[in-house]
Amino acid sequence: MKDKKEKIKAVAMLSGGLDSSLAVKIVADQGIDVVGINYNTGFCMTDHRRKMASLGAGIAPESVRNEALRAGARWRIPVEIIDISEEYMDILTRPKYGYGKAINPCIDCRIFMLKKTAEYMEKIGARFIITGEVLGQRPMSQMRNTLRLIEKQSGCAGLILRPLSAKKLKPTIPEIKGWVDREKLYDFSGRSRKEQIKLALELGLDDYPQPAGGCCFLTDRNYARRMEDLFKYEGNNGLNRNQVILLKVGRHFRISEKVKIVVGRNEVENTFLSQQADDLTQLYCLDENGPLTLLEGTPGEEEICLAARVTARYSDSKALDSVKVKVEFPENESKILQVQPLDSISCEKLRI
Repeated sequence: MKDKKEKIKAVAMLSGGLDSSLAVKIVADQGIDVVGINYNTGFCMTDHRRKMASLGAGIAPESVRNEALRAGARWRIPVEIIDISEEYMDILTRPKYGYGKAINPCIDCRIFMLKKTAEYMEKIGARFIITGEVLGQRPMSQMRNTLRLIEKQSGCAGLILRPLSAKKLKPTIPEIKGWVDREKLYDFSGRSRKEQIKLALELGLDDYPQPAGGCCFLTDRNYARRMEDLFKYEGNNGLNRNQVILLKVGRHFRISEKVKIVVGRNEVENTFLSQQADDLTQLYCLDENGPLTLLEGTPGEEEICLAARVTARYSDSKALDSVKVKVEFPENESKILQVQPLDSISCEKLRI
């Protein structure tokens, strides 16, 4: 049996959180050659914090580390990070199974990632897939019927081993064939992490992200409101990655059906916005410190003036009666407007 196990390879979907880190360790300890895989969808909060930290934001180093790579280093397994952000836009905008409480297409997301993992599994000659899923932990994607649906739609039925809940689920191919010992797997279920935390202590895992902390922008209600606004006014077919990236920062205002603006909240966000400003109109105050504002859409004179007044409202000159705001168009044209800062009540009415 030992010789046989040494030849078996498995792919682990590894986020680096508590559950997936434990799942990897449980299977690797049975002599399976485990390779970790981590997907970049473009919606990871940690990736965004890492980007903001690089621009000068004062962010604690432990909050921006790549947890998948950390887990791989701890258990001494290789981890490959794969960018699926371009393909993921279709999953986000047209999910067959709908959204969760925010704008999270969890079921479609899981099906898509398992399909990609199955392709990778065949590529490297692996036999099965490991996940850190726990039965009943997530109401949308980890209930028993949903797990079966995801397995069927991904084409991975029987190939997905969930070590933390295996004893509450039907035996999988790796268990049936004896590649892994079912008796050394677990029967965890529900939303509590007490059993996982206890197991982590037993296995020597004392450094992991806060359980159930969440790392996906798509589960955040503030982000979801901004995305829903885009769906309403732009539709869900023509969205591009830059629009989605801009939803992560700044104050967002819908100033007309055709135009929205993003206003930076600090110097770091201004820098971030300037890096995303290709083909967008930019506004900023000339004589006082203030935000960089990006304008999306096709504005008329009235909308440009309104965008300038909002920009002035969030500058150091907001108490003045008149503020100079420069407007730079993507065609390398520009003009200067003398505007009165918009009052706070009117700003809040426009805010998304």
